[in-house]
Amino acid sequence: MTLSWFYRQTMTFGKPIIMGLLQYRLKNGKEDADRLSERFGMPSLDRPDGPLLWVHVASVGEAQSMLYIINLFLKQNLSASVLVTSITKTSAALLEKRLPQRAFHQYLPVDRPKWVKRFLKYWNPSLILWAESELWPTIISEIGKSHLPMALINGRMSNKSYKNWSRAKGMIENILSSFTVIMTQTDKDKNYFLSLGARSVVTTGNIKFAANPLPVDPQDLDVLKLAILGRPLWVYASTHAGEEELAAETHISLLEKFPDLLTIIIPRHPERRNQICSALQSYQLSVTLRSEQKILPDSQTDIYLVDSLGELGLFYTLSPLSVIGRSFSKDGGGGHNPLEAAQLGSAVFHGPHIQNLQDIYLPMDAQKAAYCIDSPEKLPTVLKEYLSDKEALKKLSEKGYSFAESQKTILTQVIEECEPIFLLAELPLLKA
Repeated sequence: MTLSWFYRQTMTFGKPIIMGLLQYRLKNGKEDADRLSERFGMPSLDRPDGPLLWVHVASVGEAQSMLYIINLFLKQNLSASVLVTSITKTSAALLEKRLPQRAFHQYLPVDRPKWVKRFLKYWNPSLILWAESELWPTIISEIGKSHLPMALINGRMSNKSYKNWSRAKGMIENILSSFTVIMTQTDKDKNYFLSLGARSVVTTGNIKFAANPLPVDPQDLDVLKLAILGRPLWVYASTHAGEEELAAETHISLLEKFPDLLTIIIPRHPERRNQICSALQSYQLSVTLRSEQKILPDSQTDIYLVDSLGELGLFYTLSPLSVIGRSFSKDGGGGHNPLEAAQLGSAVFHGPHIQNLQDIYLPMDAQKAAYCIDSPEKLPTVLKEYLSDKEALKKLSEKGYSFAESQKTILTQVIEECEPIFLLAELPLLKA
């Protein structure tokens, strides 16, 4: 018995376990109750006529990066549509706001043969762009059986994943053979994929480098500027557990120098709002929640907790200084995309735990386009220095912006490498 056979049997006959896991995720707010049927491969929308590009993204970061390609495709294929899939509720909510006309979102089905086949039969995509490092065996193998043109974009493989897949060579070779072309973030990733049996592998870089700037509502920006009345402020963006407390402690440390300081916390997962508020109670600070009603901070607000979705660009534009989350967090960290802040002129600061995005952070730090703070204890000192020295802050933000702009060529290369799948789908080649 092969591992591939065992996995398929498990997913076929393990329906009770799968349903139990989905119910557990639903209970914990990780599944969308109104659209749970999509996870069973049951569509909630009609398939539009004409060619259909299917784009699968892992997270908000990939979704933002792929919007450029989606818009380009629709502009150059007026009779075509785009199906975008993801798994997380956060990415779904973001995509609902930002997808253009003729593009729509559905949740990716669970990797169970019956549900996957139902999904593929209904949507019948013309070609596929897969922008996730997770390689779901059933879905990708079924795509391969259908001989659909498919590109893996932003391919990444950790040392742990490589070791695990090396023990299942037959299974991974079958999965990788389904891709027409594979584009990796680094040469190390490329070598891992080649070693596991992939063909047509090329290093293009991380597409998160090349995303368009996050959207900003100018009216909301003007309203916020009036509300804060020129107060000194900083943003702690995409925070995870433990980082909200660090923000509060840093705020208190800075009050002697900046008595009217405003600290803006933007949690990665807004559904944690109640947990965060409970954690902040002991600091005796005034906390204002923004929420979907766009409640504004007043003159007494110490902590402005932005528990809304899709407004990160607004606050990066508002704040001259941003600390990027999951770089000091209790979960071991890994980092989030610093370029989103840099593109909008906010100087980038981060902690030491950025292992998931070293290919972005290390060159930024080396070029002094970002500032690495090696321990949480030093955060107040560094912020005090830069909030006091506007010239130094401006210089750091300018270097960050220049670095972000220099990475735009990545998308041009990705589009060029996609040529084979467009030829196989008999669709016009994209022109950047």
